Amino acid sequence: MLLLNCPDPPDLQPLIRAFDRFLIGAAILLALQLVFRRWSDGISRLVWRSILPLARKPVICCIVLFLLVIAIRLALLPRLPVPVPGIHDEFSYLLMGDTFAHGRLANPPHPMWISLEAFHINGFPRYASMFPPAQGFVLAIGQVLGLPWIGVLVSSAAMCAAIYWMLLAWLPPRWALLGGILVWLKFCVVSYWINSYWGGAVAAGAGALLLGSIARILRRPNLRDALLFALGLAILANSRPYEGLLFSLPAVFVLLRWLFQGTSASLTITDRWRIVSLPVASVLLLTAAFMCFYNWNLTGHALLFPHSLNVRTYHSEPTFLFEPTKPALQYHNQQFEDFYNGWAREEFDHTWSGVLCVSWLKTVRFFSAFAWWGLLLMLLGLWFVLRDRKMRLPWAMLGFIAVATYLVVWSNSHYAAPATCVIILLVLQSLRYLRAMRWNTWQWGAILARTSVLLLLVDTASAAIRKDCDTFLWTCQGDSSRQIVLRKLKALPGQHLVMVRYSDDHNIHDDWVFNAADIDSSKVVWAREISPEQDAKLFAYFQNRKVWLVTPDDDNTFLAQYTPPPDKDDSHK
Repeated sequence: MLLLNCPDPPDLQPLIRAFDRFLIGAAILLALQLVFRRWSDGISRLVWRSILPLARKPVICCIVLFLLVIAIRLALLPRLPVPVPGIHDEFSYLLMGDTFAHGRLANPPHPMWISLEAFHINGFPRYASMFPPAQGFVLAIGQVLGLPWIGVLVSSAAMCAAIYWMLLAWLPPRWALLGGILVWLKFCVVSYWINSYWGGAVAAGAGALLLGSIARILRRPNLRDALLFALGLAILANSRPYEGLLFSLPAVFVLLRWLFQGTSASLTITDRWRIVSLPVASVLLLTAAFMCFYNWNLTGHALLFPHSLNVRTYHSEPTFLFEPTKPALQYHNQQFEDFYNGWAREEFDHTWSGVLCVSWLKTVRFFSAFAWWGLLLMLLGLWFVLRDRKMRLPWAMLGFIAVATYLVVWSNSHYAAPATCVIILLVLQSLRYLRAMRWNTWQWGAILARTSVLLLLVDTASAAIRKDCDTFLWTCQGDSSRQIVLRKLKALPGQHLVMVRYSDDHNIHDDWVFNAADIDSSKVVWAREISPEQDAKLFAYFQNRKVWLVTPDDDNTFLAQYTPPPDKDDSHK
C-alpha cells in the first residue's frame, strides 16, 4: 500500500502484460518440448553443433554481429521508423552532436538566452549541453553521415560486438556467440537504447572493453589489452563518469594487485609495469588532459564539469539520497519554475518511504531494460553462479554499480549501462549451470535454458510486430507534432522565429524550446513567451524573421502568425 502513495509510481501495466505473455509462452514451449522431447533435443543438438564452426572464428562472428544489428534494425524501419526526439535529454544530446559536427566543443552564449533557455543545457559561459561528450560524439558522426540516429545505430552494433569480445575471455566460444545474440535481441531491436538518442550503448561498450581486457591481461598481458583497458576507462569517464568510476573500481583494484604480485616464471614485476601500467597511465593522462580542456571550454574552469555547472545553476533538489534540499531558486520562465521548484522537489521527501519509492521506480526500470520474464526459469542456475569463485570480479562490479545507482535520487536504466556486459555474463553462466542439470537421462535443465532464450526471441519479435520501441513507450516515442511544424516552416522561404505559448496545465516533460548549435543562422528558432518587455527585445533582435505562434497544449499542429497573449485582467472582464 505504501508504494501506491509514491508521487511518481512506475507504470507496471507493460510488465504485467509481458508477464501474462510469459506464462502463456512458457507453457506452450515447455509443453512442446516435453511432448516432443526427442525432437526438441535433436534440434537443439543440431543447432548447437552447427554454430560451432562459426563460433571458432571470433573475427567473423564480431563482423556478423555488428552487421546483423544494423541490417535487422534497418529492415524494421517500416514498423519502427527513425526515432523522433521527445525527452529533454535527447534534445540536449542532439545539441552536443550538432556542436561537434560543426567542429566546435561549445558555442558562444546567445544575447537572447533568456527567451531561448532550454532544459539540461547551459547558456553561460558557453551555450552547450550539460552531459558528458561521448554520446554527443557518436551523434556527431551520425549527423556527418546524414542523420544523428546513424550514430546511435552504429554505437549499438559496436556495443553488441564489444560484449561478444568480452564474453570470449570468460566463456567457451559458442556461449560467447549466444551472449552476443542475447545482447542483440535485448538492446538492439525494441529498446530505447537504439530507438532514441539518450541510450546506453556507448557506456555499455566501454564496460565490455574493461571487463574483457582485464581477464586477458591476467592470463597473458600485452599492449593491446592494456590499451583497451585504458580506452574502456576513458570512455566511461566521458559517458557515465560517476557510475563508470564505481563500476571500474574492482577491476582497477584487481589490476593493481596483479601488478604488485611477486614475480612469475614468465614475467617480472618490471615487465608487468612496462607492458601494462605505462600504456594505461599514458592513455589516462591524455584522457584527463582532454577532460580538463573540455571543461575549460564549456565552463571556464578545468575541474568544473558542465553537469556540475547545470546543477549549481538550476537544481535545488538533492542529487544523492543523503543530501538536503536546497532553498528554491528563481527562474526566468514558468516552465522552469514548474519543473525545478515543482516536480523535481516533490519527487523525493527525505523519508524512508521516499527512499522506497524512488528505489522501486529504479528497480522496475532496470528490470525492464536488462531482464525478461523468461529469466525466472534460470534461477536455479543463478544459485551456483553466486558460489562460483571465477565470477567474483563480475559480482563485485555489479554490486558497486548497484550501490552507485541506488544512492542517487534519479536513475534511468542507461545510468547502469556499464554493467550490461556483467549482467549478460552472469545470465549466460546461470544458463550453463542450468543446462547441465538433469534427472537420469531427462535433461530438464536444458529444456528450461532453451525456453528462457526462446522467450526473449518471442518477446522481441512480438514487440516489433506491435511497433513497440520499448517496454515503456515514453522513453522512445517523441511527439511528432514539433517535427511536423518544423517541416512546414522549413518548406517556406526566409527565416522564422517560433514563439511557444504554453497553457497553465502544461506537461513539464513535453517542451518545445530547443535550438541548434548555431542559432542565428538556423532557419527556425524556437523561443518562449516571457514578458512583453523581453519579447520586444527578442523581436528587435530577430527583426528580419517572420514570427509565428504555436500552442502545443491546445492544438499541437497549430501554426499562425504571432499575436500577443490577451491581458489576463481583460480576460476576466
